[in-house]
Amino acid sequence: MKKNLTFRPAALAVALLAVAVLGGCGPNSSQPAAPAARPDPNLVTVNAEMARNFKVESLAVQTLDTVQEITGRIEANDLLVTRIGASVTGRVTDVLAEVGTRVQAGQVLARVTSPELTNAQLSFLRANSATSLAERAVERARQLIQADVIGSAELQRREAELSIARAELRAAADQLRLLGLAEPMIERLRDSGQLASFAGINATRAGVVIERKVSQGQVAQPGDPLFTIADLSNVWVVGALPEQAAGSVQVGQQVEVEVPALAQRKFKGKVVFVSDTIHPDTRTVTVRTQVDNANRELKPLMLATLRITGQTSQQLAVPEGAVVRENDRDHVFVQLSPGQFRLTSVELGPVSRGQRPLLKGPVEGAPLVVEGSFHLNNERKRAELE
Repeated sequence: MKKNLTFRPAALAVALLAVAVLGGCGPNSSQPAAPAARPDPNLVTVNAEMARNFKVESLAVQTLDTVQEITGRIEANDLLVTRIGASVTGRVTDVLAEVGTRVQAGQVLARVTSPELTNAQLSFLRANSATSLAERAVERARQLIQADVIGSAELQRREAELSIARAELRAAADQLRLLGLAEPMIERLRDSGQLASFAGINATRAGVVIERKVSQGQVAQPGDPLFTIADLSNVWVVGALPEQAAGSVQVGQQVEVEVPALAQRKFKGKVVFVSDTIHPDTRTVTVRTQVDNANRELKPLMLATLRITGQTSQQLAVPEGAVVRENDRDHVFVQLSPGQFRLTSVELGPVSRGQRPLLKGPVEGAPLVVEGSFHLNNERKRAELE
């Protein structure tokens, strides 16, 4: 009985020791495994067959033009704009032209009735009658001097009166023309004495009516601008240049004008004016470009982008097709080894002849993907998702 009591504690101790040894050798004794390294999302690796689709060239120095890009708008050339008003005070009876109407020089735009016109026509008739009387008096004097009835002094006096009468007639006719009376109506007044009931407001140049400030029944005063006509065969493109860049643009520089409303069409022109003053509110300098518009495609108030070409420079440049836009920043793919590329952030200037100057990024000679960057970026995104 005592022998059994002595054995059991010893056996229990051995069992506890075994459990402790086994527990020390269990999973709790090992160190936690290190997490797997996350792949670089900017790296992309492609097989040899796919790599043949991407063209790689070394980053090199290029000859670039300095390009200043600003926004602007189309405006009529003020040198080819005419503002037309009435030459006589009167009431407008007819308006014959609207905004957008193409007119020729001499075309009637509106008609005006006026007592002033009536008085001018009566003065013309009196001058015409006095001229006829003076002509007959000279003719009689010539007959009488041949008959030795009057002396030469009387003939000279009557010839002087005829010269004055003719001058007054010409002045009266010019006055009618200034009042807007057409030449056929003046001839009819001279021949038949029939008064014209209205005067015309006539176009003084060919072009397009771009503004009308007259309505039927309105009383027009001399000097009031009633119509504005512009020759749009040549237009201005006006932009605002930041004051910091004002010294980089000079008169005569070549300009490329891009118009979004015409499917991004481009037009050539040159700088004809750079303001000597700065707008106090916007801190900009007005720049004006002159562009030919023979086909009338450019219309006033159209929006446009001006790219002003300056002096050339030697600079590292990236082809425009190599640039990838990602997260509102510019990137390029640099080849690390055959089939392996890295998406690299860069800072670039505006496009010049298909090249973008490199302001910050890889060094000269770095192998860049110049064709297929878009598809390579899609492959990178696909691999990242997987």
